[in-house]
Amino acid sequence: MEDHSLPAPDTSLSLTEYVLDLAIGQEFPDVETCRRRLKNIALVQHFDLRIVKSDRSRFIAKCSKEGCPWRVHVAKCPGVPTFTVRTLHGEHTCEGVLNLHHQQASVGWVARSVEARVRDNPRYKPKEILQDIRDQHGVAVSYMQAWRGKERSMAALHGTFEEGYRLLPAYCEQIRKTNPGSIASVFAIGQENCFHRLFISYRASIYGFIHACRPLLELDRAHLKGKYLGSLLCAAAVDADDALFPLAIAIVDVESDENWMWFMSELRKLLGVSTDNMPRLTILSERQRGVVEAVETHFPSAFHGFCLRYVSENFRDTFKNAKLVNIFWNAVYALTAVEFDSKIAEMAEISQDVIPWFQHFPPQLWAVAYFEGVRYGHFTLGVTELLYNWALECHELPIVQMMEHIRHQLSSWYNDRRDMGMRWASILVPSAEKRVLEAMADARCYQVLRANEVEFEIVSTERTNIVDIQTRVCSCRRWHIYGLPCAHAAAALMSCGHNVHLFAEPWFTVASYRESYTQMINPIPDKSLWKESGEGTEGGSANVDITIRPPKTRRPPGRPKKKVLRVENFKRPKRVVQCGRCHMLGHSQKKCTLPS
Repeated sequence: MEDHSLPAPDTSLSLTEYVLDLAIGQEFPDVETCRRRLKNIALVQHFDLRIVKSDRSRFIAKCSKEGCPWRVHVAKCPGVPTFTVRTLHGEHTCEGVLNLHHQQASVGWVARSVEARVRDNPRYKPKEILQDIRDQHGVAVSYMQAWRGKERSMAALHGTFEEGYRLLPAYCEQIRKTNPGSIASVFAIGQENCFHRLFISYRASIYGFIHACRPLLELDRAHLKGKYLGSLLCAAAVDADDALFPLAIAIVDVESDENWMWFMSELRKLLGVSTDNMPRLTILSERQRGVVEAVETHFPSAFHGFCLRYVSENFRDTFKNAKLVNIFWNAVYALTAVEFDSKIAEMAEISQDVIPWFQHFPPQLWAVAYFEGVRYGHFTLGVTELLYNWALECHELPIVQMMEHIRHQLSSWYNDRRDMGMRWASILVPSAEKRVLEAMADARCYQVLRANEVEFEIVSTERTNIVDIQTRVCSCRRWHIYGLPCAHAAAALMSCGHNVHLFAEPWFTVASYRESYTQMINPIPDKSLWKESGEGTEGGSANVDITIRPPKTRRPPGRPKKKVLRVENFKRPKRVVQCGRCHMLGHSQKKCTLPS
């Protein structure tokens, strides 16, 4: 067992600091610590160390160059476990190692050198390791040495990938024990009990979604690039202030239609109600075939819509026309069918190929004017970026440490948001408050005609809209689509003395926000305290002790291809300026060169 009472070398500490410590009478807790200290000295002084004797009672080493007098003799002290330097000839007459390569710079030495940096930054790259070692220690190591050194250091800090799978049943048991009401289950497959699926949802998330979040779920996945690959699935809601609220997380050995069906089945069980009782639930995804079938099977009453980023990127890549893309976005946000159809006709005048494209992507699945579900202003998947970040941060961690990283982040989010919610004194959360105040400001220029106790006619220079404050409906449809009173509704409510803020959907109130985060995600004890009892294979007993082994899928050799996911891909494309005189893109009438 390594004793950490002596400082371990790392990339922030120069090895020269160890040279001054070597002297006659100096003590070491064990022979292994002595061996490592002498290797460090050899690296600093650039000479090769030759070990003459190394056993339980003594350690003798000398310089490997013939005729050089450098020599050290360390022996065990009688009656105690420590070792003491008995003899030391500390002068060299040889020229030492003349190049940057050194025999003592082993993979084990690299692992110990970078342990502190790897602990703080698991994404510490091998090329950064070899450069730091060269700059700070004057030693050259190969890329493969740096890679293996990091792997060994990661295994020492977090355990091996294989140990992570073996600990999964005990980890799930700890989640259920420390967070009662949570769901945590792992399934193996085959005679070898290879890992198949893992599903985790904390009670804090379940409670927050059912009692306080709007009925909206986002579904997506990210592919893991660790040693045994796999996919990370997630279902996430949105809290009152439009922040992502992860509900359930799963890791599967491979993304497949079968695994999506299983995930949605677990999600339905988690909610604890019949799908017939959730007619208003809206689900957003990229609508892959497996996801569509799973949603239709387990949530037949839900409205299942496209992620708008996926649709818009397909449209952009298909037509490669900036003007068409600009009109497309106007069509997306059109509130009524009349407005939407006029934009489609405008696009069809530019390209007739638009019509067949809409047959592949029916507007009923994504356009605001036709989609029957309520998105509350959410059109793209925020969960995509979250999963991408988790996969990037955790792909080098064993599966238990990966789930612990996610749990720590969720717990931190919940604590911060709980504290923030307690500081708010308004009726609505800040994001909703801002939109309602904007609507109230716009409402002051409208003329209000009252038809009866609940119906109003709102007259503006553009059009006339009908508002019913009892059913909370405006003919412009914005109130229904976004869940917040539009400017027309604000005008009607203000005219009869109502507080506009009280007519927002309850999902946008500070009370709902606080309710979302009333529950806490409790910590999990160190793995040394777990009892390693397994659950069982799929379809078997949940109390059978088993050892779960890694899945059959393994990362292929070689450097994987990178797919860069840019932040700007998560945002709506910038508006393209069109000249009203020459109708060309890229400039306005003021900068147009054509004569007026």
